[in-house]
Amino acid sequence: MASPQCCANPPALNPAAGEGKVVDSFGGIKAYVAGAQDSKAAVVLISDVRKIADKVASSGYFVVVPDFLHGDPFVPENADRPIAVWIKEHTEEAKPVIAALKEQGASSVGAAGYCWGAKVVAELGKANEIQAAVMSHPSFVTVDDIKEVKCPISILGAETDVMSPPELVKEFEQVLSSNSGIAHFVKIFPGVSHGWTVRYKSEDAAAVKSAEEALADMVDWFNKNLK
Repeated sequence: MASPQCCANPPALNPAAGEGKVVDSFGGIKAYVAGAQDSKAAVVLISDVRKIADKVASSGYFVVVPDFLHGDPFVPENADRPIAVWIKEHTEEAKPVIAALKEQGASSVGAAGYCWGAKVVAELGKANEIQAAVMSHPSFVTVDDIKEVKCPISILGAETDVMSPPELVKEFEQVLSSNSGIAHFVKIFPGVSHGWTVRYKSEDAAAVKSAEEALADMVDWFNKNLK
C-alpha cells in the first residue's frame, strides 16, 4: 500500500513556503499558485509539492497546487471509505480547477501526479480533461487505466516500488506502444524507490541528481505537448 507520507499527510499551506502564493479559492478549492496568470500553458500538480511548482513555473507555466486533502486525508483504518472512493472524490475536485484555468485563458493544461495523484491524473486523462499527463511513482494505476488515457503521457517509475514495480511500468509501456495515436515516454530510474522525486535528503548527491532528472523530464514533456 502507499506510505502514510503519500496518502495521509495533509498539507500546511504556508504563504511563505515559496515564490508563489496561497489563494483561498481557485476553482472552488484552496490552492498554492505560481507563475504568470496570463500564461497560455498551465500545469496542475496533484500533491503538495510547492517547491516543484515554483520550478515548473520558472519554465513559463502558471502552476496550481490544489489543497486536495483540505482536512480530508485518506484514513486507512476507515473501512467504509476505501482508497478508490477517496481518490474518486478528489478527482472530481480537480475538474473545476481545470475549468478555472481555461476560463482564465489557458489554452493547454497539463497535470502531474505523484503517488496517489497519478491515479487522479489517469482519470483526468481518460476523461479528456487535460492535454498532457505525467505520472511519477504512480500508485493504484492499472493497465486498464493506461489503455483509456487519451492524451500524451509520461510515466516515471522507480527501480524499487511495491505500488508500481518495474514489471508493471513496462506493461504500461507495452500498452502505450501498441497505440500509435498516443505519444508517450516511459522511464525507470535505477537505484531509487517510491517517492524519490519529492522525498530525499538534500545532502545525498545521487538522490538529488535523480530527483532533478525526473523534474527535467517532466518539464520537457510539458514543453513538447503544451507549448
